[in-house]
Amino acid sequence: MTAKIGGLEGMVVGDTTISTVGKEGVGLTYRGYDIHDLAKYSTFEEVAYLLIYGELPTLPQLNAYRDKLVKLRRLPNELKQLLEAIPGSAHPMEVLRTSVSMLGTLESESLQYNGHQIADRLIACTPTMLLYWYQFHRNNVRIEAWNCEDHTVAGYFLHLLHGKKPDDEHRRAIDVSLILYAEHEFNASTFAARVTASTESDFYSAIVSAIGALRGALHGGANEEAMRLISQFKTPDQAEASIKELLAKKSKIMGFGHRVYKISDPRSDIIKAWSEKLSKEARDGYLFAVSERIEKVMRDEKKLFPNLDFYSATTYHFCGIPTSLFTPLFVIARLSGWSAHIFEQRANNRLIRPDADYTGPAPRAFVPIEDRG
Repeated sequence: MTAKIGGLEGMVVGDTTISTVGKEGVGLTYRGYDIHDLAKYSTFEEVAYLLIYGELPTLPQLNAYRDKLVKLRRLPNELKQLLEAIPGSAHPMEVLRTSVSMLGTLESESLQYNGHQIADRLIACTPTMLLYWYQFHRNNVRIEAWNCEDHTVAGYFLHLLHGKKPDDEHRRAIDVSLILYAEHEFNASTFAARVTASTESDFYSAIVSAIGALRGALHGGANEEAMRLISQFKTPDQAEASIKELLAKKSKIMGFGHRVYKISDPRSDIIKAWSEKLSKEARDGYLFAVSERIEKVMRDEKKLFPNLDFYSATTYHFCGIPTSLFTPLFVIARLSGWSAHIFEQRANNRLIRPDADYTGPAPRAFVPIEDRG
């Protein structure tokens, strides 16, 4: 008798040394390091290095890694032409999916461009891809003319978006969010990347598979949906009344609960603190109070806790990031985790090919078309 589990929930499908929420589902570690320590003391570049290369870097290694990423930010002219040809109305996730695929044709995996080089290249230039397209179609600006010397991925992203050096507090908030989004076990997009890698496909194809999976509202798109909900309200009381109405209609409220956590998402309080901090200087900082009231209603009415996506929404909003770019920012972070999983899959590979129970028609005779009354 085959055990059938909806969505593979609770099924162990492989071994990993990269991250875990633990058997109790109450914490999160990257290669043994607690997420709270990483968010407090490290930077995204350190975490990316940890995930991709296996250990935290020394200071000289970190400086060299940052210098390397800066040098890898530029785009080939052919890719810029493609970004200009993609409609401005396209979803930014579609832009990243197509751009990564295009880069794979220009710098295909080979002895010249091995997996680790491609991983670093994508982390470095994905902000350029996204914001070259965004600025060209929104403001008719080609961003290669902008001189950005910021050695952090977070600062580079914000500089390209706003056209100026970012505020230190905003840079650190985005840096922390990238750390929190960098890796998360065998989630849907990571599993998609590993399935593609298991076929012995190329590195870019595995990443494109992951981007496609992250595109969905039930995975990466949840922070966008959360922001659309939160931004509807001007006061906490208004939010409370509306959320209760939505729950009475059995509507799904995005940004709450999580498949692998039982009590709370350990990343949520970290990003919530940043949302609160940024709200004090934001012109619409009242949205933090609105968010808190929604959180309270969801706990009281449904016993659900906020996940990382919920307070990431207002954190990103307070940094001036358009809602449509929330999930692409998730991609920039998760490229490090996806890459680590592709390497791990390749190191001990076996084709991922699960079975299924057939529930279709029993065997039946074929009837020629002229006899199908």
